[in-house]
This record gives sequence, structure tokens and C-alpha cells, in this order.
Amino acid sequence: MNLLAEVRYFFTALGYFTRVPVPRWVGFEANYLSASARYFPLVGVLVGGLGTVTYLAALRVFPVGIAVLLSMAATLAVTGAFHEDGLADSCDAFGGGYTREDVLRIMHDSRIGAFGAIALVMALALKWQALAALPPMRAAWLMIAAHAASRVAAISYLVTLDYVRPEGKAKPVAQRMSPLAFACAAAFGLPWLFWPDWRAGCTALAVLIVLRVLLGRYFVRRIGGYTGDCLGCAQQIFELAIYLVMLGWISS
Repeated sequence: MNLLAEVRYFFTALGYFTRVPVPRWVGFEANYLSASARYFPLVGVLVGGLGTVTYLAALRVFPVGIAVLLSMAATLAVTGAFHEDGLADSCDAFGGGYTREDVLRIMHDSRIGAFGAIALVMALALKWQALAALPPMRAAWLMIAAHAASRVAAISYLVTLDYVRPEGKAKPVAQRMSPLAFACAAAFGLPWLFWPDWRAGCTALAVLIVLRVLLGRYFVRRIGGYTGDCLGCAQQIFELAIYLVMLGWISS
């Protein structure tokens, strides 16, 4: 393994999925993006970690609801709402398009419609309420776990599905991922789910697998595969599912 190359791939992933400045020596090549996919969950760990630090700091001054909102604002700022944009575009496209061509055309449109706006409001509100209802230390850890594990589930589509656009911003990323690279990504992103309660983690993982299968089948049925927006949409759904499963587990 070339350690310098792996560091370069990590920084490529960090620069692509966040607004964090990366060293100039990293450079940019299309093949870097493809190879960097294994580090997407690790980027999720860092994004979730920022949310956790913001949340715990804000709890010293503000009520829990405000602290959660500030943590969400921090993660949105550092990612540029990258995945939330995918959620909105996908909901507009799948909600308003009838044919495959209609779906892809609407998804490519940068404007937001009713389906996308409703999806964003609902997703953000559910995240806010779910995290605010959790015990503070559990919520703090779960922010890291959900951001990491949801990205593992999202990039699993790189292993099994085809990218459907001939060109696009996600085209350099959307190369078939090898099982070994995906295993590496899973090692970065999944273990966080199993602390402090491995049974809750197993339940969350089972729900992710079911959702992953159902959502993947839907993507294939509607457009024959996935786009970058589909991956962002999937990540948001998976992240929210983890919060809700953990809240349901604690509340039951």
C-alpha cells in the first residue's frame, strides 16, 4: 500500500464532500475521486464529530433543542448541504417525473420544487426532534455513528448498481467499487453503530440493509441505476433511519 497515495485519496474525499480546505499538494485527478470512495465514511466520522462537538459545547449554554439545531447547522455548513441537495433533487424528480427521461431532466434542474421542499423540511425536522429526544450523551455519539454508517450504506450502491448518466459531477466517483474497497469503507463507518448497545446497533444495521435493498430496487425500476443525487438522497434517508431506530429502541 502506498501511504502517500492513500493520504491523497482521503484528502480528495474530504475536499469533494466538504468545504474543508485541503493541502495544495493533493492536486486533482479523476482517478483520485474513484479511489477515494473508501474514505467517504471516514469523512462522515469527521462531519459527525463536528456536529457532536458543537452540540456538547452548545449544551453548556442553550436548551437541548437549540443545541441540536446548532449542531445540524454546523454539519450543513461544513458539507455545503451536499447530501440534502441530493434529497431535494431526487424527491422533485421521482415525485414529478413519469418517464426515465423526465426524472433525469428534473433531477438535473437546480431549482427546488414542492416535493423537494417538503422532503427537506420533513427530514430536517425529524432529525431535530429525534436527536433532541435522545439522552444527550447518546445523541452526541449517535451523530458520529449515523453520519458514518449512512455513508457506508449509500456507497454500497457503487458495488452493485450502474451510474446512469453519460456525464455528470459524480461521474468520476461513480465507478464500480471493489468488494475489498467497500470492506475498507465499512470498517471505517459501521463499528460506531454498536456502542454502547450492540443490540440496538444490530437492529439499526438490519434496518439499513432492508432500506438499502428497497431503495436500490426503486432506483433501478425508475431510472435503471443511480445518479449522484440518488446517493445523496439515500444517505439522508439512511441517516434519519438510524436516528429513528435508536430513538425507538430507547423509548420501547
